[in-house]
Amino acid sequence: MANPAITKYGIVGIGMMGREHLINLHHLRHHQNLAVVSIADPHPPSRLLAVELAKSLNWDDLNVFSNHEELLESETCDVIVVSSPNMTHHRILMDVIAYPKPHHVLVEKPLCTTVADCKEVMEAAKRRSDHMVVQVGLEYRYMPPVAKLIERVRGGEFGDVKMVAIREHRFPFLVKVNNWNRFNVNTGGTLVEKCCHFFDLMRLFASANPVSVMASGGMDVNHKDEVYDGKVPDIIDNAYVIIEFDNGCRGMLDLCMFAEGSKNEQEISVTGHIGKGEALVPEGIVRFGSRAEGREHVQTIKAEDERIKYEGLHHGSSYLEHLVFLSAIRGEGRAAVDLEDGLMAVAMGVAAQLSIQERRYVSMDEVL
Repeated sequence: MANPAITKYGIVGIGMMGREHLINLHHLRHHQNLAVVSIADPHPPSRLLAVELAKSLNWDDLNVFSNHEELLESETCDVIVVSSPNMTHHRILMDVIAYPKPHHVLVEKPLCTTVADCKEVMEAAKRRSDHMVVQVGLEYRYMPPVAKLIERVRGGEFGDVKMVAIREHRFPFLVKVNNWNRFNVNTGGTLVEKCCHFFDLMRLFASANPVSVMASGGMDVNHKDEVYDGKVPDIIDNAYVIIEFDNGCRGMLDLCMFAEGSKNEQEISVTGHIGKGEALVPEGIVRFGSRAEGREHVQTIKAEDERIKYEGLHHGSSYLEHLVFLSAIRGEGRAAVDLEDGLMAVAMGVAAQLSIQERRYVSMDEVL
């Protein structure tokens, strides 16, 4: 007889990220009393890969559906993970939130591709009165070196934060089903699709909201010789973004997606009026020092989290994200990364994309 206390998961969108969630949940299944019972995806090869993966993980009795409506109507799940392409999030979320049987939701970033769609999802969620938890998958805040830096910033070790600088130098976008991620209309633009993670971190470090954005970027190296159904990709592959916050803090993003020759993919620097901290990923290093003690006394530590049982694609952050999410849904608490966080991360990306497009300073009031 099935254990009624088991938390039952469904995954909508079972491509690369959906399968990553499947593996993370497998590593959580026994000590967190959960099971993935259903998956949904319109792409037959993705469904087949997921079924084969599930069998290899001894999840044999998987319900397989071709769309999220069928999964909802099966009423097999307590929780739904949305890991489908960006442009599908809005409709799926609206349907899940409106469905009579309540489901807790973990939605991959970005929340939606437009500010208007994010706001509509937020309003729909507010109308529910049954403690539905909707958490946004901005999991970079859980990567051990980033989490350690957040902890020290919150502890006041660097004083009042004045500057946040984030560099991501990495490989180009991967190939996805039907090449959906090659076009702004599907992704929201690179600064929404990829960089919402970093805008979320900036808000977290600054403890403030953005007021203006200035950006410069372009499509200078990647995907320029690609054509899909007669259309040429339009996603930028590099940018600088400067953000001013309402408490006077400034943030700066340096993005390059043709920088495979980098030791670290992310380098995050937070500087306050008395000290500075840095987090390096994937090196897993955190450095911190003070103005008073100078360079000679900068300390370096290796950041680790013993809770992580599976590192996966994001250095264990997806595993920790699921732990935090489970804690929220089982305690009827609020989401650790809520819809407001998801909206603001998208809005900052939208403002940056607009700044590049129109070559001007953009007030956040224009996009919110």
